[in-house]
Amino acid sequence: MNKGIVSMNPPIRRHLGAFFTLQNVLIVVLVLTLTTSTLIPLILLFSKSLLNKNEEFIGLANFVQYFSTPSLLQSLTNTIWISVLSTVLAVVLAFAYAYGISRTAIRGKSYFRYIALLPLFQPTMMHGIALTYLFGNQGMVTHGFFGLLPGIRIPIYGPIGIVISEVIYLFPQAFLIFITALSMTDQRLYEAAESLGANKWKTFFTVTLPSVKYGLISAIFVCFTASFTDFGAPQAIGGKFNVLATDIYKQVIGQQNLSMGATVGILLTIPAIIAFAVDRFVERKQRSLLSSKSTPYRVPEGRARDRFYRTFCIIVSIAILVPLFTIVFASLVKVWPYNISLSFKHYDFSSVAGSGLEPFWNSLQVSLITAVVGTIMTFVFAYLIEKTRSLKGLRQVGYFLSILPLALPGMVIGLAYIFFFNDSSNPLNWIYGTMAIIVLANITHFYAVPFITATTALKKLDKEFELVSESMRVPFYRTFLRVTVPMSLPAIIEIAMYFFVNSMVTVSAVVFLRAADMNLAAVALVNMEDAGDVAAAAAMSTLIVGTNIIVRLSYEFILKKVKKRTAAWQMPK
Repeated sequence: MNKGIVSMNPPIRRHLGAFFTLQNVLIVVLVLTLTTSTLIPLILLFSKSLLNKNEEFIGLANFVQYFSTPSLLQSLTNTIWISVLSTVLAVVLAFAYAYGISRTAIRGKSYFRYIALLPLFQPTMMHGIALTYLFGNQGMVTHGFFGLLPGIRIPIYGPIGIVISEVIYLFPQAFLIFITALSMTDQRLYEAAESLGANKWKTFFTVTLPSVKYGLISAIFVCFTASFTDFGAPQAIGGKFNVLATDIYKQVIGQQNLSMGATVGILLTIPAIIAFAVDRFVERKQRSLLSSKSTPYRVPEGRARDRFYRTFCIIVSIAILVPLFTIVFASLVKVWPYNISLSFKHYDFSSVAGSGLEPFWNSLQVSLITAVVGTIMTFVFAYLIEKTRSLKGLRQVGYFLSILPLALPGMVIGLAYIFFFNDSSNPLNWIYGTMAIIVLANITHFYAVPFITATTALKKLDKEFELVSESMRVPFYRTFLRVTVPMSLPAIIEIAMYFFVNSMVTVSAVVFLRAADMNLAAVALVNMEDAGDVAAAAAMSTLIVGTNIIVRLSYEFILKKVKKRTAAWQMPK
């Protein structure tokens, strides 16, 4: 039957010829768009690292200079060991936390899941600011909670503060990977281990760890790359402890040395590219972990085990909540730590941001536009790559360009956009310094994950929809709007939420691109922290987190309604 549908008779092909032509045109537009927004700026960035300040070709001289400059080389060393330590701590904590939720019978699992995701809604600079209020020179812990307890002094400015901030930032990313990996284990393996007389520890090392090894590898590389490329935490609490991300900022903003900034940017990209390759490898391996005969894991009884993991999850959840509550409290205190009466005066940003709440409204506008435009672009492009059948080679190029942003740190994208869009000979130069380039940078920065989400949702839809539509002479865009979009609404809503939340908290991709007269909330945090207006930064952080939590709750409510409406007519696989 399928062959008969695919091999349509000539009259039907002639009737649909215009629509096939339109598909081909859209695929070409897809590839050109991704090439312009991702590939060309990246190539230009690499070429700039081979030039000096006068745009003269000097080969690898910038790299030689970098590695022969002790202070710059020290930044690379600092970045590596900070990333390694942060990754180890985050991966261990996240694995234990995910294990406690998925492999025990503790109560409150939904609560622990939501708490684990909270750092995703927070700018990374916020963690550093919270640590300042807790362990800084005038911090609550440093002074024993305003003299009520003995004070504890911790040298928070520098590597210790950066590592703690990074662990909070990395924890939810590793948790999401582990909670998925642990849910894919086959119960029959545990039954086999038990029948062979293996004890709990031996079963853990011979069954549990091997079953999540690909998730473990993925989590390690994801966390290392995220820490390696992070700008917010080192900027907020690093003090004089330099890392690669802050080096780029200083080279570009402080010294206007774009060539050296490009050089550091390439160094920043190397671990991301490795992580990208590993992630692709791990994804392919994980597909074969479960078979149709696999049975879900059944939690055995174990009261002592449950008490231990419940206590552990409570401690971790408190460690996540304390910085958040600290920020909210600090934003309401009149003069820290001398006058702790509550006030909303720090939410009047006119004296620090120069334009009141304008940075926040700008971020809200940018995030909404990014969510709408990014979702439409992502889903349409994913549909063209996944569901059309012509121009296979070009569609494969489009797929590669779609997942390429996974290997690009935000600061690299921002720097590449300076080189590309700030060129007066570029016909797209007009968007430089406008809100449009910030929206484009955000879409490019976060495009890969929504694209993978969209293609995953589209793979679940039966191919017969498109084939039957063609046989009935129905244009592909009508099938797309009336069938594909309604059946993929949960994924579309998730994509929109992902774009919005990340656009609200990002700094690295847009810190180089905003115009002088258009600030953004997350970038305002950098400026406030630099100027010493930490209370105002805490207030702005609170607004960002509050907005993202509201968006997340709205997402859950809308998703529940959508699933209820679509569950009745979606065909089971």
